[in-house]
Amino acid sequence: MVRKEELTYKSRDRQTMLHAVRWIPDGEPKAVLQIIHGMQEYVDRYDEFANYLAERGILVIGNDHLGHGKSVGEHGTYGFFCKDDPATVLVRDAHRLKKMTQEDFPGVPCFILGHSFGSFIAREYITRYGTGISGAIIQGTAFMPSSAVGSLRGICNFLSVTMGEKYRSSMVNNMAFKGYLKKINSPRTKFDWLSHNNESIDKYMADPACNFVFTVNGFKTMAELLKRIQDTDKMEDIPKDLSILITGGAEDPVGNYGEAFEKLYRTFKNDIGLPKTELKIYDGMRHELQQEIGREKVYADQLEWIEKVLKSETAG
Repeated sequence: MVRKEELTYKSRDRQTMLHAVRWIPDGEPKAVLQIIHGMQEYVDRYDEFANYLAERGILVIGNDHLGHGKSVGEHGTYGFFCKDDPATVLVRDAHRLKKMTQEDFPGVPCFILGHSFGSFIAREYITRYGTGISGAIIQGTAFMPSSAVGSLRGICNFLSVTMGEKYRSSMVNNMAFKGYLKKINSPRTKFDWLSHNNESIDKYMADPACNFVFTVNGFKTMAELLKRIQDTDKMEDIPKDLSILITGGAEDPVGNYGEAFEKLYRTFKNDIGLPKTELKIYDGMRHELQQEIGREKVYADQLEWIEKVLKSETAG
């Protein structure tokens, strides 16, 4: 039987108490999977997936980022991270949770899964702390041309000065999500690009912890992370023996309908020289694989990949 626990710990912003959840299997876990969730969501949205893995011996843990989920305090702001270097703080928050988990479960191999915005955090994470994990799943990631990243940063910097860090700009929000519905015939909602699962989309739209507009601070943080993770010199810091699975839906506009996943795969495998990089793209699926119709296949594939990596470590 899976035991679900909630915990809190202090963010590297030195003031916020972060909310985290862990799903603990019966007996000694064979691995830990730490979920790094996306923008405008929270870790408990992965409850079904986490229970699936925990029932099969994988301990699952994850925190709500600053400005997200239950990490938003009484006077907090959804979509606002922190004032000082939030891109680094988010990565360090994930690392602190990983270290806490290792203290409670010493010797258990650790994996991370970063989805969407969380994949940006995960990609930065493996350049800093990749030697301490067994593998990383990079899911629903994106590529943005450096000129576009520069423009986004410039606009957000200007708005931060003129309107304040917590300002919500419909212009910037439209820039970020423009065109995501263009390949969907007669979309039912503005969030149809997330998945084919109408029930999941309706829950997302009705949830105030999901259906909000990012602050200028949030978008500026996203641009800073994109700038860092698309720097090929920084990618050289990823451990060459790290196992990496790049995955997403073939109908995911965030990943440019698979092109961003294929581009990152070629960059990691061929340009950076990461031989243990794999690619898995799902036909008929959109952005949120863990919410999509047919997600059971994703669950099984990701469990199988983790177990394959564990087996190779034992053999090695």
